[in-house]
Amino acid sequence: MTHVSPQLSRRGFLAGTAGFTLALTLPLGGARAQSAAASGSAPFAPNAFVRIASDDTVTVMIKHLEMGQGPYTGLATLVAEELDADWSQMRAEGAPGNDALYANLLFGAQGTGGSTAMANSYMQMRKAGAAARAMLVEAAAAEWGVPAEEITVSAGKVAHPSGKSSGFGALAATAAGMAVPEDPPVKDPKDFVLIGTDRPKLDSVAKANGTAGFTMDVYREGMLTVVVARAPKFGAKLRSVDDAAALQVKGVEMVREISSGVAVYATGTFAALKGRDALVLEWDESGAETRSSAQMLQDLSDAAKAGGAMVEEAGDAGAIDGAAEVLEAEFRFPYLAHAPMEPLDAVIETKEGKAEMWFGSQFPSFDKPTAAGVLGMKPEDVQINVLLAGGSFGRRAQGSAHLAKEVAEVAKAAGRDGVFKLVWTREDDLQGGYYRPATVHRLRAGIDAEGRIVGWENAVANQSIMAGTPMEGMMQNGLDPTSYEGSNDLPYDVGARRITWARVDSPVPVLWWRSVGHTHTAYAVEVFLDEVLEKAGKDPVQGRLDLMLPEATRQRAVLEKVAEIANWSGRRAEGKGYGVALAKSFGTYVAQILEVEDRNGFPHVTQVWCAVDCGVAVNPNVIRAQMEGGIGYALGTALFNEITLGEGGGVEQHNFDGYRMLRISEMPKVEVAILQSGEDPTGVGEPGVPPLAPALANAWRALTGQTVHQLPFSTLTA
Repeated sequence: MTHVSPQLSRRGFLAGTAGFTLALTLPLGGARAQSAAASGSAPFAPNAFVRIASDDTVTVMIKHLEMGQGPYTGLATLVAEELDADWSQMRAEGAPGNDALYANLLFGAQGTGGSTAMANSYMQMRKAGAAARAMLVEAAAAEWGVPAEEITVSAGKVAHPSGKSSGFGALAATAAGMAVPEDPPVKDPKDFVLIGTDRPKLDSVAKANGTAGFTMDVYREGMLTVVVARAPKFGAKLRSVDDAAALQVKGVEMVREISSGVAVYATGTFAALKGRDALVLEWDESGAETRSSAQMLQDLSDAAKAGGAMVEEAGDAGAIDGAAEVLEAEFRFPYLAHAPMEPLDAVIETKEGKAEMWFGSQFPSFDKPTAAGVLGMKPEDVQINVLLAGGSFGRRAQGSAHLAKEVAEVAKAAGRDGVFKLVWTREDDLQGGYYRPATVHRLRAGIDAEGRIVGWENAVANQSIMAGTPMEGMMQNGLDPTSYEGSNDLPYDVGARRITWARVDSPVPVLWWRSVGHTHTAYAVEVFLDEVLEKAGKDPVQGRLDLMLPEATRQRAVLEKVAEIANWSGRRAEGKGYGVALAKSFGTYVAQILEVEDRNGFPHVTQVWCAVDCGVAVNPNVIRAQMEGGIGYALGTALFNEITLGEGGGVEQHNFDGYRMLRISEMPKVEVAILQSGEDPTGVGEPGVPPLAPALANAWRALTGQTVHQLPFSTLTA
């Protein structure tokens, strides 16, 4: 296995290249920098992002966690474009935890989520590249004794009409002494060379050949591996532990109680797991969740029916009751696990009152103070090295920072300095909670005699993700917008509107899941709308276009585009059904059309057409990959996935045998059309997910006449 030490490799890189690290002094620092980040403007610190070595390589420090969604490639493209570098010389490296330098400008804190990586970094990274270019030009002008305005930069070469030329590396030492431009100009989009073109992902080769460094690859001298025995039911508390047999297992060095359970420390993973199996534990379940999933969904249904807090209300409240026809439907959604290929893991080393951590931290701004608080340290005494993550889908976006808390408790409970690697198994991860909340939607719509929608109601009931976390301050008047996002702000004219949300608490911990509330709201809205349009005798695509509000120009564009590439008006085939759905999430607009077959009473998807408007398409290759990946992820989830609690409250799924992934033979052909746009770029990591399930449901109903009101589709054959 590879020995990964990000700190040492970075230090070795700087020591061995005699290169150029932009700007040795930052214009802003400390509290001023944090304040600027929180207000939406970060300190202009290109040295935080661009490092040019004597061998001409350009390393871009990426402030967003790379978990497969492409920020290493996308953000490096922005720097390369303005630097006029050649793509072959570009490199990317994860930035360490540092709010002052690496805050997400939309959050005011360092973190990756909400498909914001490109949206908040677009101009920041371009400015960093432009600054580096300007300093290289000034260095060349000084060395060659020529006017700077006569110098050109192209494909990684700095040149002058006199015939003088240089790579970046030879100018690095001189450039390092130049002043950093305060506001360097950036290119007109018409002059882009790299932005808007396909480029291979910078991290693909290392991931393919095994040289990429993940948390499991980190080995430190004297390191102990730790696994934790957690409660079998959510909300249960440890009553007693007998560790005598565990301590007899060869390799087990100690057993300690922590807040989440009982930690077993050993010289290797096998010994730690064997020691955990030998523990004799007794749990107090008086405060545990003991309802089954069926009971919980019924309780959510009752809460939605009773009504909740008002989210949106407009128009005549009695419009539905006075309509010529009233349609009603209820949609039920299960708990969902994130199931990334890499379960949670983290390494921590404590030494002389300080701590260093290595893991795929999605929100270092939460993880650092959480760990510091547990260890009784100042946040500045905790260093986080952000490594690659083998997927996340929201699993690592821990508002409660539970992984950082647990690994810090492991270190503290050891009672001595040392190095500890905390490992969650697949079973730990699937049964350990932090799921997409189970949710119920109850919808009503009124139709007049001409088939027009005159009123629309949607009552949503679920748990809050934000409540009780550092994100709670983002709630609005007690409302958690991530619980119902997408149910309001519809692009359609549906007459009078009434949207409510009922918060229903449970000991089951919940968390952001890829595209968050849009995962269920898009399904409820788009499937119910399809039923309403069918009742009114209208075509699903044209009916949506007819309802489109004047300001919904981008929704209209993607819907028209997907209908075009799918040949909606002419595509009909015996034994196949076709469905459409539209969703805006995280500022990105996606429409999908899906073709499905009936195979022994269960859907088999053969093709998906997808149109996406995400603003400027920085790297179309990454956008297509994210749409394709999102479609596959959403399809497997819609067909098979649910986390269920049995009678008594225990989780029934343990591994991929019970939480089934989509097989490669089940992946449909996907065609993606990217709309040209001059708008600033928005995210693509999540928006491909929401339209897929409703498009599938609409296609299935078109084929079979059956509407699926409870996911997953596997409930059809249960």
